[in-house]
Amino acid sequence: MAKTVTTPDKTPPAADFEHSLDELEELVAKMEGGELSLDESLASFERGIGLFRHCQQSLQQAELRVRLLLDPEAPDSAEPFEPEL
Repeated sequence: MAKTVTTPDKTPPAADFEHSLDELEELVAKMEGGELSLDESLASFERGIGLFRHCQQSLQQAELRVRLLLDPEAPDSAEPFEPEL
């Protein structure tokens, strides 16, 4: 049976990324609604920056994993897969 890589809270990385992205989208919608106070907006912005950085880091880790899978001997020279049209 394949072993799933998990984050410290035992959530699979893809699910953690999706959860963070969903929360970020909700925060943006609330902020765009214009109904938040200044303090709520600042707190939401701060949380959003943290979520953005987390998502960005998750994407970078996924890219590295793909590069390692494409060419484990030289991941920096791995070429992305181009599907046939």
